[in-house]
Amino acid sequence: MQYTGRLMRIIAHLDMDAFYASAELVRDPRLKGRPVAVGGRRGIQPLPGQDFPLLGQYQGRGVLTTANYEARKLGLHSAMPTMRAAKLAPQAILLPADFEWYSTLSRRFKEAVLQLTPVMENRGVDEIYLDLTEQTQGDFEKARQLAAQLKQAVKDATGGMTCSIGLSENKLTSKICSDLQKPDGLTLVRPHEFETVVWPLPVGKVNGIGPKAQAKLIELNIRTVGELALAPLPQLQAHFGNSYGLWLYECARGIDRRELSLGGDPKSISRETTFENDLHIRRDREALTAILTRLTDKLASDLERKKLKARTIGLKVRFPDFTSVTRDHTPGHTVSSATEILQAARECLKKVPFDTSASNHPRSRIRLLGVKASHLSHMELADQPDQLPLWEEDAR
Repeated sequence: MQYTGRLMRIIAHLDMDAFYASAELVRDPRLKGRPVAVGGRRGIQPLPGQDFPLLGQYQGRGVLTTANYEARKLGLHSAMPTMRAAKLAPQAILLPADFEWYSTLSRRFKEAVLQLTPVMENRGVDEIYLDLTEQTQGDFEKARQLAAQLKQAVKDATGGMTCSIGLSENKLTSKICSDLQKPDGLTLVRPHEFETVVWPLPVGKVNGIGPKAQAKLIELNIRTVGELALAPLPQLQAHFGNSYGLWLYECARGIDRRELSLGGDPKSISRETTFENDLHIRRDREALTAILTRLTDKLASDLERKKLKARTIGLKVRFPDFTSVTRDHTPGHTVSSATEILQAARECLKKVPFDTSASNHPRSRIRLLGVKASHLSHMELADQPDQLPLWEEDAR
């Protein structure tokens, strides 16, 4: 158990439900109950007799940014190639991403939350952590009541958007819990309930265990969090390395010592994503471009919200064998716009040791990609111009 003084810590993870797609519903209630996917910046026009453009009309090699719950029932999900989505659900609605609108709603829901509880860690456009310890005096029932108030405040501030909240003694468990009853869920796990609630879950439910790590665990006959908790530490470290192996060992036991990141200036801000399937650096170049564009949008939005500029941009690449490479580029001036970040990331790409000598070479495919802004300083931000394509033949 983790305590603050005499009080047990109570941490909430608040996660907006299908945020981008839900934001479109706020703007146009005609979308209610219909499958909606969001992807790309340039929209396609509806055909005569249609009120919205449909996925089946799409031609190209982009990826989806998100899909609402009606679309997820049809098999759609974020980072899915849009052409594949079009084959699965041609009658689903396809809308372009409007990050300015999403940022507006993000500010609204966070301002509403801060009216009720002031201790917040901002995790991006659609999720936050809250420390409710002092406010509830370590009482989980009071935390449940406060969480219900937070959910209503978010709904009122955003014109009806819902969120899901997980409550527990640490960030890791609360993150898991917020995903268990989506949409519009509220899940509370007291310390003695961790084994009952979390251990039966697939290991993939733990944030930080991606598809490749999950597949490797299954090879070791480890499918659930409970089975992971039974695995000896030396075994995990032998297969996953000392650092990640120790993390797996501790997370299966509900151990997470991280504090909320509150106040002060961050040393760096990063965005990364793990792919459902490994992407080839040449054959999947356009999909990689779209994914990096989305990450860069979010990173630029993070910098703008915090009124920061960066002197250094970094790129992180993880290969199928779990090895990672990071490369940095310092342009010589501070940057904040998506265009500037992408230009710097292109320079980082040139430094990554990709190898396409064989199609199955570990360094010809990527399982995780991330961008980072560091050496931050406060400055007035200029308007962000349109983005440039990132994944180019000369950017290797």
